Amino acid sequence: MDALHAAIAEAIAHEIDWPRDPGADPARWGIHLQDPPPWNVLRGPVHPRGPCSGVIVHHGRERAAWGEPDRADQTFSVAKTYLALLAGVAHDRRLIPDPDEPVAARVPGIGFESAHNAPITWTMLLQQTSEWEGTCLGIPDTVDRWRTVAFAGTAAGGRKGGARPLQVPGTVWEYNDVRINQLSIALMHVFGEPLPEVFEREILRPLGGGAGFRWEPYDGARVTLRGRDGAARSVAPVPGGSHWGGGVSISARDQARVAGLLIDGRGTAPRPLLSAHWLRRMRAPCPIAPFYGMLLWLNRGARPPVPSAGPQAVFMMGAGGHLVWIDAPRGLVAVTRWLDPAHTDRFAARIAAAVAGSGPQDARTVGSGV
Repeated sequence: MDALHAAIAEAIAHEIDWPRDPGADPARWGIHLQDPPPWNVLRGPVHPRGPCSGVIVHHGRERAAWGEPDRADQTFSVAKTYLALLAGVAHDRRLIPDPDEPVAARVPGIGFESAHNAPITWTMLLQQTSEWEGTCLGIPDTVDRWRTVAFAGTAAGGRKGGARPLQVPGTVWEYNDVRINQLSIALMHVFGEPLPEVFEREILRPLGGGAGFRWEPYDGARVTLRGRDGAARSVAPVPGGSHWGGGVSISARDQARVAGLLIDGRGTAPRPLLSAHWLRRMRAPCPIAPFYGMLLWLNRGARPPVPSAGPQAVFMMGAGGHLVWIDAPRGLVAVTRWLDPAHTDRFAARIAAAVAGSGPQDARTVGSGV
């Protein structure tokens, strides 16, 4: 337990320097400030956050928790992976029978009609290689062109927000939140209902979670959605992250429950929620970006995200120091939030040392408040 205590102490001692109240010092909170004007503003709600918090689950049993693990905080781009899980639910239900089918073939009339966008497939959106062009929820995709992302870099020669010349869909990897929002809207049309309802019903509640969960839209965002019964209604589409506010608020314990699905497709649910086939697709390296799967970071390549976690690790990651580490061979899920990213690898090294050689029979719990 000494190594586990040391890992937790490492996290608590290196909380990210974002203010806990976004309104107290807005010039040091969030990532929207990196965008060129007029896009460097919040478009959705933000909330005061908790302290550095986290949960360690080993072989299905909670080994440690610290901070406020039951507090539902905004989790930024961790929500991207939730979109991939929802795409898996749609695939397993035959709502998206072929992820390599063009999106326009199944959901026409939502922005995939142009000659450039028509060939874009679900797989391209999920691997961030779509090169989709357009404006989604009032924000043009150019805002996130030329974007530099840790572990991946960017194409040389431009400044973020510039109109990088588009390439053939599927041939360029680019981390682009506007395109993620477009994927979110496409999935909403596939299900015929708002994604927060689907996620809570199909994933969170079966896992035994959902307390405090919310998935918030941008202010005033509405689209017309035709349900599976054919009736049309006005709904609020949700973004796939908190880049401009809104997005998913969820607890660290619920993050760990969701992460367990990526080990066996079932986690703490009474029945499988995702097929083994879909999990393999999510983990498969993108051919032109081997550090990335389907909205999931892979710990490989020249600059693995967390070297001490080992090559078998995969991650959900979000701004603000949010990391969800899934290690199926070790039976390990580690959630940490509001941790200064400069200290993530040292944290992971300590966790790896703490669980090395231990099995389910060795699990003991370190209480919250450590």
